[in-house]
Amino acid sequence: MEPVYANLARISHTPAELVLDFARLLPGDSIARVVARLLMSPVGAKLFYRALGENLARYEAAFGEIHIPGETGLADELFRPVHPPGPTDHS
Repeated sequence: MEPVYANLARISHTPAELVLDFARLLPGDSIARVVARLLMSPVGAKLFYRALGENLARYEAAFGEIHIPGETGLADELFRPVHPPGPTDHS
C-alpha cells in the first residue's frame, strides 16, 4: 500500500453509504485533487467514528490537547479582555 498525503476531506452520503473523499490542495494549486475515496456502510462509518475518537483521546493523553486554530468557546467570547475605546476628538 502506498501512503498518500491529504489535507482536505469531503464527506457525503446516500441512504446506503458514506463517501469520504480525501484531497490535497497545495500552495499555488487552484484545484484540490482527490487522492483517495472511501465508501463505507453507515455501520462501518459509525465504528470508524468511534475508533477515531478513541485514538484522538489517546493521542491527546500522550501528547497534549490538539488546538484548532481560530476555534474559540463561548466563555472566550463572553469573558475576553475589554479594550477601552481610543481617544475621540471633542473639538
